[in-house]
Amino acid sequence: MSILVDDATRVVVSGITGREGTFHTLRNRAYGTQVVAGVTPGKAGQRVEDIPVFDTIADAVEETGANTSLIFVPARFATEAILEAADSDLRLIVCITEGIPVRDMARTASYLRGKPSTLVGPNCPGVISPGRSNVGIIPGEICEPGRVGLVSRSGTLTYQIVHELTQRGIGQSTCVGMGGDPVHGIGFLESLALFNWDPETELVVMIGEIGGDDEERAAEYIAQEMTKPVIGYIAGFTAPAGKRMGHAGAIITGSRGTAQAKVEALELAGVNVGRTPTEVAALVEAVLS
Repeated sequence: MSILVDDATRVVVSGITGREGTFHTLRNRAYGTQVVAGVTPGKAGQRVEDIPVFDTIADAVEETGANTSLIFVPARFATEAILEAADSDLRLIVCITEGIPVRDMARTASYLRGKPSTLVGPNCPGVISPGRSNVGIIPGEICEPGRVGLVSRSGTLTYQIVHELTQRGIGQSTCVGMGGDPVHGIGFLESLALFNWDPETELVVMIGEIGGDDEERAAEYIAQEMTKPVIGYIAGFTAPAGKRMGHAGAIITGSRGTAQAKVEALELAGVNVGRTPTEVAALVEAVLS
């Protein structure tokens, strides 16, 4: 079993005819993902290789049975694509697009409450269940099927730590790149809960960074509810004081949101926190051995 995506995932790609949309669509399909349709308004009837293109997600869902949306459209249209996917009752929406205004995402997040759709992103690398389905831009070649779940705010650190695990022969059940924007879909709490219930996940790696309080709230959940070991990593120990770094969500207020505060909260909850990606992989190996 995996979380969010699996062999039954059927993807419709918004922005499939754009450069990035086409490239990653074909890469995901080559990995084995069922990419069944694309959407670009005004281009219905065209094909990207043999993938049919529709004007709307509703048309694509009706014709192909798509159940998952992958979004590559420009920032000014991205929230409309998210809402269109939600209105078609797609169970998963993965938005890769970066640069969406916070106000637009706040309105979108409010609209999604009560809807059956789960949003991953925006400004994220997506989700992969190795050997089953890749919905996003995570390089499938660095992944390997296995027992470790991973959830991360950072795309680059997702790749690095997944690679470190795979190099040690440690496979992954699902890797969730949740994104680092201040307003986003699925976060640490929801991902940890899904991994906690997944019988094929034995351990979870949680990759955080400075700014916000997502990691502190996750620490509370881990202490109270988590039945599986969690290994952590927090980026940003060397960030210069008073300088904004990285994602739009990496905003520190006083002592809140610092790397040290996050590590202390996680360690208090019983989480071993690695200081480097290599140390994270070593900690995982030690727990699983």
